[in-house]
Amino acid sequence: MKVILLEDVKALGKKGQVVEVSDGYGKNFILKKKLGVEATNANMNDLKLQKAQEEKKARELLEAAQNLAKELEEKSVVIPMKAGEGGRAFGSVSSKEIAAAYKEQCGMEIDKKKIQLPEAIKTFGTHEVAVKLHPQVTGKLYVKVREA
Repeated sequence: MKVILLEDVKALGKKGQVVEVSDGYGKNFILKKKLGVEATNANMNDLKLQKAQEEKKARELLEAAQNLAKELEEKSVVIPMKAGEGGRAFGSVSSKEIAAAYKEQCGMEIDKKKIQLPEAIKTFGTHEVAVKLHPQVTGKLYVKVREA
C-alpha cells in the first residue's frame, strides 16, 4: 500500500513523502492516527499542488530577503555614544541598540536576534554588521558610532 505522509514518522519518512508500507501497518496505524493518507491519484495531485505552492512561497520569501538586503546596504545607522578617558568609547553598542536605532532612523524594524555581532562594538567609527535575513541571505548594515 502506498501512503502520502502528512507528518514525519520515525523510521519511515518525512512529511510529504510517498512511502510503501504493508497493508496492515497502513490501515491500522498510519491512516487511523491520521499520519498519512492513501496515495490515490487525487491525493497525489493535491500533493503536487501543495509542493508547488510551498516552492513559490519559498521563492517569494527569498526575493523579499534579497531586496531587504540591498536596502540595508544603502542605509546606515548613526549611534551617539559617550566618550570615556582618552577619547575611547564609554560602554558598548549591542544588537538591541542597533535594532532600536534602525527603527527610529529608517522607519523599519529589524529583529535584534537577526543582527550578528561577533562581539559588542566598543570603538568609534563605521562598523559593518551582518544581518541574517534568510538562511541563504545575509545583508550588511553600516553602523556609525560617533561621540555624543
